[in-house]
Amino acid sequence: MSLQFDLVEIIAELERGPEILGAGAHRLPERSCSRAPAPGGFCLVEHAWHMADLEREGFGVRLERLVREVEPLLPDFDGDRAARERQYSARGLADGIEAFAASRAANLARLRLLPPEAWGRPGTQEGVGRLALRDLPGMMLRHDRQHAAEIAALCVEE
Repeated sequence: MSLQFDLVEIIAELERGPEILGAGAHRLPERSCSRAPAPGGFCLVEHAWHMADLEREGFGVRLERLVREVEPLLPDFDGDRAARERQYSARGLADGIEAFAASRAANLARLRLLPPEAWGRPGTQEGVGRLALRDLPGMMLRHDRQHAAEIAALCVEE
């Protein structure tokens, strides 16, 4: 399978990322959307805002820096700290889903515009190590799948 074909499939799946949150919102009673399942776990509202902020401040920033800079050092995004400091659980679910969908759409539009030679641009991500821009969509997809599993578990617990 060629890199281009893999990216087309990955980007198509990434487009469906906001559906993860929407499906959870439809399956959980409203009162459960802001209640964490267990210590250290995210409730649905926290998942939504975490995914929105990571999409913009993590993946979006990494994408832009890999495109514009020579071998940038990319900081990690501390999702647990952001959830606490930004009080995700007190925010609105619909707004979080909308923020995630908008940030995801912007990142995918940017990825689609990249010339083939850009995909090999390297950098180093804190806590991950060396990577190339071509690795970013797969990282985004793995993150979506992790949250999909956690959200599905929330729906089962209810």
